[in-house]
Formats: sequence, structure tokens, C-alpha cells
Amino acid sequence: MSGSLPLTLRVAGRLVLVVGGGHVATRRALTLLTAGAKVVVVSPTVTDSLDSSIGRGDVEWRERPYEPGDLDGAWLVQTATGDPEVDGRVADDAERRQIWCLKGGDPDHATAWAPAVATVDDVTVAVSGGGDARRAASLRNAVAAALQSGDLPLRHGTHHPGGFVALVGGGPGDPGLLTARGRRLLAEADVVVIDRLAPHSVLAELPQDVEVIDVGKMPDHHPIPQDEINAILIDRAKQGKIVVRLKGGDPYVFGRGGEELIACREAGIEVEVVPGVTSAIAVAASAGIPVTHRGVARGFSVVTGHTELNELPHDRAHTLILLMGVRRLREAAEQLVGTGHDPETPVALVENGFAADQRVTVGTLATIADRADAVGAQPPAVTIIGDVVTLSPAWPPA
Repeated sequence: MSGSLPLTLRVAGRLVLVVGGGHVATRRALTLLTAGAKVVVVSPTVTDSLDSSIGRGDVEWRERPYEPGDLDGAWLVQTATGDPEVDGRVADDAERRQIWCLKGGDPDHATAWAPAVATVDDVTVAVSGGGDARRAASLRNAVAAALQSGDLPLRHGTHHPGGFVALVGGGPGDPGLLTARGRRLLAEADVVVIDRLAPHSVLAELPQDVEVIDVGKMPDHHPIPQDEINAILIDRAKQGKIVVRLKGGDPYVFGRGGEELIACREAGIEVEVVPGVTSAIAVAASAGIPVTHRGVARGFSVVTGHTELNELPHDRAHTLILLMGVRRLREAAEQLVGTGHDPETPVALVENGFAADQRVTVGTLATIADRADAVGAQPPAVTIIGDVVTLSPAWPPA
């Protein structure tokens, strides 16, 4: 490909000739259609896929072998008949008429080459493999995957018109549980507003000029009120910035994501919600506890430790999951027993789920508070109540 110059062609509304009706010709014809070209196919036969486009009137089909006059009015030609003699004749005719020619299976004798292309959001990646289509496609796929995952930067060089806020669930703390969409938005962010329980390790991946605002709340201590957090999101977005609100777990499971969504919408800010892996289910799983299990538990309820527990099901086959309840664990256990729960109901307290120092303490409603005190249990922790706890490797209590 020496002596070549990479270019992008605007083919919309322009005639492009495709000579051939096989799979290569079909792929090229459909790509050209997507780009808005007026496509003419010359071939005695075509694939079923191309035939369907012809049937809709999207493509003009000349149902015969190639003739030199087919090049009349064409801006570009793709030849892919599979017959080297015919493809060579098309390329020679195009050369004499100064029409660029893509030559399927023979890039060395073409005058144009099509790169492997992928589009991620508004970023288009084009990879030329020096005539090696498979190599180009492999490289294209690798770059696209890196963009999708956020491993490559996607930040805009200019501000986002009107600003943008993404409410991203960071999962239970392990950065590996952050979704691909969440990572991609972090790679685009100008501002990251982060919670205490979000995966802070991902901040090391951000460029130094990204503004990071820590609004983390400690139990019973909220230094930055929710209204002020909402105001920060709106202020930065109105500056035309891409703002990622990175929260622990899922922003819609006791995460006040709904309040932040409403505040942004009322301020006229474009907002996207990216669900996260909720700690309510994931942390239980990390301790080997499925919140439902055939023959053991038919359903589950998720509440906070600050919730009145009087009306929760008394059935041990209905799993109860308490979030943010370490400080009130004794009170919650006594309240549940007092309202009819079996004091021998199994309970697991899982601290620092998915972290290297994760700890699981098991007991029953009658004993779990004393056991938690004995080990000095601290938040963040998730409490699981019900017979599913007996499926944990930590069961039975020592």
C-alpha cells in the first residue's frame, strides 16, 4: 500500500457500482447503502440477503455479466465476482476512466482500500491492515472493545452542549464488578462525584485534569447534604461538562439515585442511569448465600436497618436482607423475634463484601448481635436472614 493516502469518501447520493453478487459484494453493497450511496449491482446471481434489499427497491440490480458501460456515472466501483479475469477487466476499465476501484481478494491491484470500521458512540475507528482484511478486522475489534470498556480515553475536546450527568452504579466495591457502560462513561468524564462505598480504585485510571468530588457519607454523618450534591451535579453539567455520579451498589436501591435523577431533569439536564450490581444480592453471593434457592427460599425482601420491621414476612423461606444495619443489628433482631420470627432463624453478617478483608459471621436471630459484638463488626455490611444462610460455607456457627 505504498504511495497511498488515507481518505474518507462522502458517497451519500452518489452512484457506486458493485460487480458481483456473492458474500463480499453483499457486505460491501449493504455498507454502501447504510452510507447513503446509490448502489447498482451487476451480477447474474445475488445472495438472499442482497436480494431482499433489491426487492425493497434499495438497490438497482442488472441481472447479467459486467459490461464496460456499467461504469457510466460511477464515483467508485467494488469488484468481487470471484473470477480474476472479470475482476481484472473491471479494474482496468476503472483505471482508464479514473474511477477508484476496490478489488475484492486482490488489494495489491486495487486503487482503493476499505478499512475495517467500528463506531463507539460518536467515535469512528478505521483500521487499515495493509490489504490484510482479517488483520484489520482483528485490530478494529480490539480497539473497539477497549473503547467500549473505557480502557481507551473517550473524553471530548470541547464541552458537551447543555451538559450531561450519568448516575453510575459502581457495584459493591470491587472495580471488576463495575459495568462496561460505567467504565466507558468514566473514560469520558470531566467530573466524577463519588460516594464512600463506590470503587475508589478506578480514580487512579482518570486523567489528572478530571475533577473528583468526594461526597461520601459516613453512618449518621452526612457532611454534604443531598440537596448540595444535587446542586453540584447541576452546576458542573451547566458548565457543559460530562459528570459521572459514581455510587456504590445500584443507585436505585437505597442510593437516592431517583432524587438525583429528578433534580437533574427539573434543571433541564440530560441524564442517564447506569444500573450497578446491588450489594443486597451480590454481597450475599460472595459469602456463598443465594438469596433464593429451590426448596429453601421462594423470595426475598430488601430493607434498610432503619426500616420498621413489623410487617415483614415471618416465613424462614422468605429471605430478608438488611442494608446499613450494623449499628441497629441487636435492635432489629429483637424486633423481628418480637413480631413473630423464629429466634432460631439463621443469620449471616457479611462485612466488606468482595474485598480482601471480607468477613462472614453467622448465627441466629437470638445470637447474631452477640457474635457481631464479639468480632467488632463494622459497616459496610449486609445482613442476610433466612434458611438460605445454611447454604453458606461459613455455616454452622462455630
